[in-house]
This record gives sequence, C-alpha cells and structure tokens, in this order.
Amino acid sequence: MEDQAKKVLLTSNGDEISVNIALHLAKRGCRLVLMGNECCLRSVREKIMDSTERVAQVEVVGLDMEDEREGAFDEAVDKAWKVLGHLDALVNCYAYEGKMQDHLELAEEELRKIVKVNFMAAWFLLRAVGRRMRDHKSDGSIVFMTTILGAERGLYQGAAAYGSCLGGVQQLVRVSALEIGKHKIRVNAIARGLHLQDEFPLLVGKDRAEKLVKEAAPLERWLDVKKDLASTVIYLISDGSRYMTGTTIFVDGAQSLVRPRMRSFM
Repeated sequence: MEDQAKKVLLTSNGDEISVNIALHLAKRGCRLVLMGNECCLRSVREKIMDSTERVAQVEVVGLDMEDEREGAFDEAVDKAWKVLGHLDALVNCYAYEGKMQDHLELAEEELRKIVKVNFMAAWFLLRAVGRRMRDHKSDGSIVFMTTILGAERGLYQGAAAYGSCLGGVQQLVRVSALEIGKHKIRVNAIARGLHLQDEFPLLVGKDRAEKLVKEAAPLERWLDVKKDLASTVIYLISDGSRYMTGTTIFVDGAQSLVRPRMRSFM
C-alpha cells in the first residue's frame, strides 16, 4: 500500500474475518473506526491495541445494523468521518446468514433481519460514505465483503434469502461503479470462500468437512480467515487498485468452480 496510513471505516460483528482484517490494517498503519455493536467492538479494539503494542489508532462507533432508518447510518458515518477527519475507505464486513433452512419455511421476522443486515445496511452505508466522499471531492474506495453464495457459480441450498442479498450487493457494486465513478469513488466486492465456521460446513459436520475438502476442493482446504482475505482488502483500498472498480474478486480457492463436486462429496 503506497500510503499505508489510510483512514478506514470497517463494519464488524466481532467475527474472525472482520477482526483479522482490522488487525492487518492496523499493523500496516491504517487508522480505523470499527462500526457495529459498541460493547462487542470495544473488546475487539483492545485486542487490536494489545497485538500492536498499543500503537494502533482504533476507535469505535456504535450502530445497530438492523436499524431501518437511513438517518441512523448517516449519523454513525458522520461520527466516524469526524473522528478521522475524512475517510479513505469503507470496508463492510458485517453479515448475518442465519441457520440453513428451506426458504419456504423461513419466518418473516428472520427474512427481515437477513435483508436489513445484508442489503439495506450496505445500501445505507454506501450512500452515507459516498455522499461525503463526493462532497469533499476526496478519492475513495468502498469494499463489500460477500461470499460465493452471491454469485451464480457458488450456489448452495438452504440460504436463499442470504444468497439473494449478497447477489444484490454484488449488483449494487456494478451499478454504483457506473454512477459514482465520476466522483473518483471506486466500489468493489470480495466473494470469499467458505470456512469451517460457516453454516454449510457446520451442517456437514466439522470432522467430515475437514476430511472431504481434500478430495473436493482444488487447494484441498477451507478458507483460512486469518491469512486469506486481508491482502485483497489491503489491495482494494490502496492506490495500487486505483483503476479497479465495479469488480467482484473471488478469494475462494476455486470452491465456486467445483460446488457440484463439493456437494456430491459431502
């Protein structure tokens, strides 16, 4: 990253993926605002501070990601902007899949939660951050963390609502790149592969999933949440990707290419 001290807003629910991305960014000198459940993220902040010998600059802004009011997101982003002075990047990692089940049996309340967290929140955050980047005439990068379920080649059963939201986010990335590129704002997504704590491997069973992935996946392993994603995020918010927008990058070890094979094995 040419300018390592990027100012980054990162949404997180305290999961391993977002926490490890935040840790990698902090170690590279980025100034961070973590956004989500404030109590949860304060402990994440302490973990990052301890891991960087207290030199990292990490702040927390609370936000209920299920809030249906766009104003709540705008207010939270405004706080983050003021904390850092401006934002170079938004990295949206907050997600909620729910338990795998037939979507004909999915309760309305659960559907609403999945849509609010995975699509509406992404929409609100993009607008709040994008407007500020536009108004301040500052170049910026917006990155959405999704999974292979949002793409045609990564489908699996039992997560229709979640997959539909991720597909919507990946389309939002493309149309947003067309619409706000004139403001020098780049919008991209990452379609990550599955790791052992995702719902599909948990349904299969950890022992069975660990054993059979060697026969079903080209790289013979599941995603490593500590090592496999941060470098792509770092690239997408860096000046090195300044000509990349409207793209979804697959970081999945080719899982999405062999989904039928994986299903038949597991």
